[in-house]
Amino acid sequence: MTQPAKVTIDIWSDVMCPWCIIGYAQLQKGLATLQGEVEAEVRWHAFQLNPDMPAEGEEQQAHIARKYGRTPDQMAGARSQMKEIGARAGYSFDYVGEGEAPEARLWNTEKAHKLLLWTLAQYGPEKQTVLKLALFDAHFQQRRNVSDPAVLGDVAESIGIDRVSATAAIDNAVLGQQVLEEQRIAYDMNVTGVPAMVVNGKYMIPGAQDPETYANALRRVIAREAELAARAG
Repeated sequence: MTQPAKVTIDIWSDVMCPWCIIGYAQLQKGLATLQGEVEAEVRWHAFQLNPDMPAEGEEQQAHIARKYGRTPDQMAGARSQMKEIGARAGYSFDYVGEGEAPEARLWNTEKAHKLLLWTLAQYGPEKQTVLKLALFDAHFQQRRNVSDPAVLGDVAESIGIDRVSATAAIDNAVLGQQVLEEQRIAYDMNVTGVPAMVVNGKYMIPGAQDPETYANALRRVIAREAELAARAG
């Protein structure tokens, strides 16, 4: 029986990026169609869409209007389209908390990235993915301030990560330098937007694609790697 091909998928992503969670959800659908063909290990890497975001954050629509010059009608249309695509991918952006939904704001994500890098090193890629998805939910579905160390501690603790250790990671200056280094690596690969997925360290899949595109891309990577191995052998 043929063993599934093992691949690594490194995803440069930001917690503030709705297309990152959509892309991941679509990737999982694509991988589901490759069951038995591919065994994928996913690792998340830091990319800050707004590294200069102040501590108080910024109201989401005001930020988009200021940064991209979009009108209210354009923003409403884009938001509706994004929610529809998210729903098809299996991810809801609807608020799930009690009472009226808080104002949607964007936050500085350096501390979240530090926690994610530390989690990968300490717990491995599977736990890191669990944390990443919990952070997406905290931001998009719960409207929580994921730049707040207390919130990050809550999220870490909710998935079984030691809160004290997680808080220490958030304060770790060395991890801050690693976040900057991961961003530099992304820029060196000409990544200017996320998600950006790199398969086996060399094959780039940019943007949020549909499941079929991910599946076909992974099949091409596997075929290419097999061809190169055969030539080398």
